[in-house]
Amino acid sequence: MKISVCICSFRRPLLLSALLTQLGQQGLGQGIAAIEVVVVDNDPHNTAAQVVAAWTVPQGFSLLARHVPVPNIALARNAAVAAATGEWIAFVDDDEVPVQHWLRLLLACAQAHQADAVFGPVLPVYPPEVAPWIVQGRYFERRRLPTGTRITEQDARTGNALVRASSLSQVHGPFDAAFGRTGGEDSMLFRDLLARGAKFVWCDEAPVHEVVPVERANAQWLLRRSFRIGQTWIRAELYRLPRGQAWMHGAKLGGRALAQLVLSAGLALVFVPVSRTRSFAWLRIAAAQLGKLTGMSRLQFQEYAS
Repeated sequence: MKISVCICSFRRPLLLSALLTQLGQQGLGQGIAAIEVVVVDNDPHNTAAQVVAAWTVPQGFSLLARHVPVPNIALARNAAVAAATGEWIAFVDDDEVPVQHWLRLLLACAQAHQADAVFGPVLPVYPPEVAPWIVQGRYFERRRLPTGTRITEQDARTGNALVRASSLSQVHGPFDAAFGRTGGEDSMLFRDLLARGAKFVWCDEAPVHEVVPVERANAQWLLRRSFRIGQTWIRAELYRLPRGQAWMHGAKLGGRALAQLVLSAGLALVFVPVSRTRSFAWLRIAAAQLGKLTGMSRLQFQEYAS
């Protein structure tokens, strides 16, 4: 069986090089006959080309490189999927490093649970310069689940995933380019797959590690990310609905978001003298609710515009 590992890169040559080095140590066997690595550079200047050319492709591996110069993460992901020839397609970000036997663990989990897609944890690695309150707040951490737990799009992300190629072929794109500059294209895909009856499970033994950039480890970036997540979430909720139904559902969600915005903002103020981390956690929730409210308009934060 061949597994294709799809990587979309954007101006991270050093991190991409580290990822390729680790992928080369994954090893074959236990159901994996070949590993195909597909690198798509979404930088107009094709900064990944030199890294890709310098990588020594291990025996049993193959390497494909593509260049999508238009900044749009969905188009880049689609180019990777179109180039991939494996029965299973793994997704990993260019700033992540998987554990040893990562692919074996994901595949074994998929087979054991007869899943169409398997997802694993993304564990943050904090540089020493990161402020202690950021680390203590665990703002870059996501919830973990027992292996084999069935999940929805809430816990499904392309940062650490293995998906049947035959499932991806059922969805046009399969990533929607309308979400390619704002983010949320992976959530839309996984919603579509679940609507077609796909089975998603969690594999807690197959994490990847992601170094948290110092420039992201601050209140401004975290609030901006929460705001963007709120925007893309409500867009995804309404995107497939007929206009009339979207208006009704949007009004309901908007009312709920407004109430939660008032509550979370108030709690953020209450906890200011008690706990900085708890106060900021509530402030992030408030930012997400504000994102939901603005997400129903044309004012969209474009995280992948440049």
